[in-house]
Amino acid sequence: MRAATHTASSATSSPVSSASSLATRWNALDVQAQQIAALAMIGPEPQAINTAQFEAMIDQATSWQVELATRAIADLEALTQLGLRALGTLVERGRTTQAPALTLWREYFEAREALLAAITPHQQAA
Repeated sequence: MRAATHTASSATSSPVSSASSLATRWNALDVQAQQIAALAMIGPEPQAINTAQFEAMIDQATSWQVELATRAIADLEALTQLGLRALGTLVERGRTTQAPALTLWREYFEAREALLAAITPHQQAA
């Protein structure tokens, strides 16, 4: 838990990340999510949006959306890294990973969808 707190706090104390940096981190999260999906024994999912699309969304986002995306990506990185480490321990012990990996996948999926919804451009109300 301490590692997750450190990761999130270090990301929020630094200046807002560039769109390119966030897009690179987004792509790395997709790779980790595919590892989680494999451990959950579910088929690979097509990438929600590709790196270039994500970078374009960040370029068009407002400052609060970029800050939110920066924090959300740090949270997702902590979730996936710690989750994969825990799942790796199960593999080493010869235990099944399907149920815990599926739970982790669902958490990741919902957080990812919330992040995408938050940074999607919306029309101003009249």
